Amino acid sequence: MMNQMLRATKTEITDKLRTEINKVVNRYIDQGIAELVPGVLFIDEVHMLDIECFSYLNRALESSLAPIVIFATNRGMSIVRGSEDIISPHGVPKDLLDRLIIIRTYHYKVEEIREILTIRAQTEGLKIDNDALELLAAHGSDTSLRHSIQLLTPCHILAQVEGRENITSADVKEAKTLFLDAIQSSKIFGRSSETAKAHRG
Repeated sequence: MMNQMLRATKTEITDKLRTEINKVVNRYIDQGIAELVPGVLFIDEVHMLDIECFSYLNRALESSLAPIVIFATNRGMSIVRGSEDIISPHGVPKDLLDRLIIIRTYHYKVEEIREILTIRAQTEGLKIDNDALELLAAHGSDTSLRHSIQLLTPCHILAQVEGRENITSADVKEAKTLFLDAIQSSKIFGRSSETAKAHRG
């Protein structure tokens, strides 16, 4: 029976099929033939889901077969996608939020960013001077860990252009001016928009 239900097809798993599978699994658990070990479902950028997805998740989480679900987002108050005017913390409907345990996270410290950058540079086989590493770590603290990691490759290329293998602080400074993070970019865009409005006015 399980083979018939799970055989490869080109159709989606219907609610009827899912219900039948759940019945078989529950029967095996009751008979002691099988043991349920919940999996883990990790959804990053959960604010990108729409209201229909959230409705399905809300219903699915009520099942005894539901996995442990971990959501990740960096949004504050925002509109739930798929709705016109539903504003909720993190872009997640409030009825689903009530069922979650929210874990507060903190920005990385400079020392932690430096350690992560050191590991990343070693993994990629990059040589970086200590002062350059300190500068890049400080930049990560001011912007984001992701952006400081992303600058490693441009810094390495700039060093190679100068005929060096080691990344220096000069390479980091030049890379910072060439490749902006999201906050810097939005500020420049905002200033440009204001200037354009002033000229039109």
